[in-house]
Amino acid sequence: MWRGAAAAALLCLGAAWLLGRGFDPRGRLLSAAELARYRGAAGEPGLYLAVLGRVFDVERGRRHYGPGGAYSGLAGRDATRAFATGDFTPAGLVDDVSGLSAGEMLAIRSWLSFYGHNYHAVGKLVGRFYDENGAPTDALRQAEAAIEEALKFQAESEQRKQQFPPCNSEWSSAGGSRFWCSRQSGGVKRDWTGVPRKLYWPGSRGSRCVCVRTTGPPWGQPDSTEHGDRGDLDNPHLEEYDGCHPLAEQCVLKGSPPRHFQADVPALSGHQWKLYV
Repeated sequence: MWRGAAAAALLCLGAAWLLGRGFDPRGRLLSAAELARYRGAAGEPGLYLAVLGRVFDVERGRRHYGPGGAYSGLAGRDATRAFATGDFTPAGLVDDVSGLSAGEMLAIRSWLSFYGHNYHAVGKLVGRFYDENGAPTDALRQAEAAIEEALKFQAESEQRKQQFPPCNSEWSSAGGSRFWCSRQSGGVKRDWTGVPRKLYWPGSRGSRCVCVRTTGPPWGQPDSTEHGDRGDLDNPHLEEYDGCHPLAEQCVLKGSPPRHFQADVPALSGHQWKLYV
């Protein structure tokens, strides 16, 4: 099924990345002082930058990375942290990735993949991520392990989204909150509609509105013959909305929007919030 294929694909991509696909391990070894000479200024030998200790020649992107370019601060150094945080101050233009979130580590992976596909890999930067022999350091292994873990989490999140697609939602000061399901709510196209439920997932704060299948076997048990033909309605992480029929495809609640609704939907003019597909 899709969910298994998607999870496997994400993990395969991660494995390929962790093996350094497209990166030549026999490249040059540069010191921080040597890399600093490659900022693209007149008289300097070139224009390089590094991500997770991997050095790329970005001369073809000079208008972005060269002197006066929007990303010139990335040149001549390893500023891996800035690729994740967007902090281009001196404090952010560093290679320390400790304390970054799973999403931020995936952003680093995406940037590394981008440079690997669009620019020539020159070699490795001796320092935090590679030693003087070009061998990976503990810091690099820890960063790669964090990325691998983030990929697993991403695959699990995609699987959960297929099982429990987000509801369509809207709120107005006059009508209150309305949640409803469709065959493409949450951006997940499917052959069932579902009913709104509050999902409390372990490790998450609060709940969110999701659409739940009401017929067939539970998720992950496609061949099961011993089930009540209730889909995922009996999942222990779900809760019905008070005042709504348990099998209604939409639910209307008066008053202020629920906390999870406020967190997910941006405020619009006229005291209305909407989120639907």
